[in-house]
This record gives sequence, C-alpha cells and structure tokens, in this order.
Amino acid sequence: MEKITVIGAGNVGATCANVIAHKDLAKEVVLLDIKEGIAEGKALDIWQTSAINHFNTRVTGVTNDYSKTEGSGIIVITSGLPRRPGMSRDDLIKTNAKIVKDVTEKAIKHSPDAIIIVVSNPLDVMTYAALKASNRPANKVFGMAGTLDTGRYRAFLAEAINVSPNDIHAMLLGGHGDTMVPLPRYTSVNGIPVSQLLEKEKINSIVERTKKGGGELVNLMGTSAWYAPGAAAASLVEAIVDDQKIIVPLCAYLNGSYGLTDVYLGVPVKLGKDGIEEIIEIDLDDDEKKLLETSANSVKNVMKALDDMNIL
Repeated sequence: MEKITVIGAGNVGATCANVIAHKDLAKEVVLLDIKEGIAEGKALDIWQTSAINHFNTRVTGVTNDYSKTEGSGIIVITSGLPRRPGMSRDDLIKTNAKIVKDVTEKAIKHSPDAIIIVVSNPLDVMTYAALKASNRPANKVFGMAGTLDTGRYRAFLAEAINVSPNDIHAMLLGGHGDTMVPLPRYTSVNGIPVSQLLEKEKINSIVERTKKGGGELVNLMGTSAWYAPGAAAASLVEAIVDDQKIIVPLCAYLNGSYGLTDVYLGVPVKLGKDGIEEIIEIDLDDDEKKLLETSANSVKNVMKALDDMNIL
C-alpha cells in the first residue's frame, strides 16, 4: 500500500504506527497530531530504527497538516481524551465525538476512498461518530475493540493453562467494556475445548478479568494501555493490506445480523482488502443471546445520547 495514516500520536497511535512500519505494510506511514512536534518527534524516532530492525516504510510526522495524509488507503483514528476524575460519561462522549468528527472529516477530504479503523473511546459510539462524519459505507468504518479483548482473553487463558497463546482460539461478542460477551463455548486450545482443561470457576474468573482488562491496567499504571491496543489496530491494517480474509471480532455496524439493527457492536467478521467482507453469525444459546441483547441496548443508549447532543 502507498500510504497509511494514524491520527493521534499518543501512546496508542505511536505504537500502532511503529508496528505498521516494522511490518513494511506501506511505503509511508503518516503520524498526525494536534500538538506541535509530538508526531514529528515520534515518527523520527521510529524511522531511526529502520536500519536496526530492517524495514523500509518511511515514517513521517506532521502537526495538524491533513494535506500530508492525502491518498491514504487506511486511516486509523486514535484521537481523544481519557476520562478524567469528575468527568461524566456524557462529557467524555461529547468531547471525544467532537474530536473524532473533526479528524474524520478532515482526513476523508484528502482520502475519500480510505478504510477507517477507530480506536478512540468510548469505542462503539466513536465508531458510529466516524461513520456519520465520513459518509463511507459501513463495511469501510469499524472499530478495533474485539481484537484487543480477544487478545487479552487468550493471554489470560495461556497463562492459566501454561500453553502458547498462539494455540488458543477464542471469540467474543458485544460492546467494549463490562457488557462484552466472551464465549467459553467457542474457546479451544488447538481444537481441545477449554472446558476440558480448566475448571468452570477459573474460566469465569478469566472472563471477568477480560471484561475489566483495561481498568486493571489503568489501576496499575495510572493511565490506559497502549502496547496491546496499538498492536491490535496494526493487525487489522495488516489483514486489509495483505487481503488475509481472517475471521476476527470487530466493532461492526449491524443492520439485521443477530436480530439487531442500527447499532455498532462486536461480532466476528471476515476482514480483507475491501474492509468487512462478511458478518459471521454464530449460533448462540438463550443465555448468550440475552447477554448480547443487553450489550446492544447499552451501546444503543450511548448512541442515542450522542444523537441527542446534535453534534453529528
């Protein structure tokens, strides 16, 4: 690919740009931020590892100059503020929706055919904001969350069973956060159901830890994660560039799938060069269906809150 843009040069954006560059997925990665010198400095730092780590992708940093992003095939949006003490959910939504709307409109003006991957939080509703702002087809605008959540889930299981995380196959549905729906029934270790390797209580504790995975890191570091979210976003870029057609959980727009309409929610999809090529509907039992509906309703409430703000 000729060019990939990452908007937001914070820890997540810089990590994402770094992984993309290391994988040689494009001739150029443009890292853009609103703070003077931040993107330029981080891009230069990454570029100076090219001879050491043997990659050729040119990494360019710019301050708020969207003309430099022109012709990007993929745009990754990581912009936004973390929730601060005393900030309500609605305050966070309003602040970040304005940011996501602004950067999406500016970026899509210069790259009208780009696929957009959203990483900004609250993830599900920020993906909705990017869809409205971009006027792109829904299969070209999606959120990263399920890939991150599955990665955390697999890492925790690998630790508990003492096996390679690469041998663990897992799936999650639903919103990003406490209402996500991990599916132990669809979790296996090289084909062996996880229920044969771990007690139910241990699996349930790992499920709960996964739901609160981001919060655990905030409690430890005083800030949100960046290595795993950045790498997760970069893995989606790789799947698109290489037309991998992998089955991966993404925050996708549903309009009938799983009996749900007009909502962004985490579901398994087939991902390739055209973005989301197919939404995969897996069989759910009654309890799983109820959990997914609860998650969808939670996301819809946040989407409605954003609509009522008349920002988009």
